Amino acid sequence: MNRFLLWGADFHQETVTPAQFRYYLWVVAFTFGNLLFPALVHTIPMGGLIFLPIYFFTLVAAYRWGLWAGLTTALLSPLANTLLTGMPPVAMVDIILVKSVLLAVVASLVAQRSKQISLGGLVVVIVGYQLLGGIYEMIKAGSFQAALGDWVLGWPGLLIQLIGGGLVLGLWRGRGRQASL
Repeated sequence: MNRFLLWGADFHQETVTPAQFRYYLWVVAFTFGNLLFPALVHTIPMGGLIFLPIYFFTLVAAYRWGLWAGLTTALLSPLANTLLTGMPPVAMVDIILVKSVLLAVVASLVAQRSKQISLGGLVVVIVGYQLLGGIYEMIKAGSFQAALGDWVLGWPGLLIQLIGGGLVLGLWRGRGRQASL
């Protein structure tokens, strides 16, 4: 475990595509996770803004199962949450969609290129999608301060993505067909 925390561990990203039945199973599972986790944290005042729950399973989907699973989870999760629960509010959906798609792309690329899971790699993913998404948020809001919201208020959520995502992915590194559904 120390090797993983500091230098990384070998990781196998098994890419699933819409042509495979497993793709749909994983997308449904991760989208459900992105419905359940936000529902739980929204019981806490400002829980969504603090814990950024909508991104967690998108991170896992994209890093573990590749771009298709990540993108589909990134697009379905915010839309399903808004339609079913009203959270995130419609005015925020575009920002969350942009950040979710960026997260899926960056996580998938880092996993695919590095073939490792490490805290350093996850820092690259998290900082990457937050910086790029923050640029969109800043342009939309016309305020640099708006782009800092996830960093200032949502830092516990970013840590959950880093540590929780790292633990889930570190334990679920994939070793070929035997490790997958």
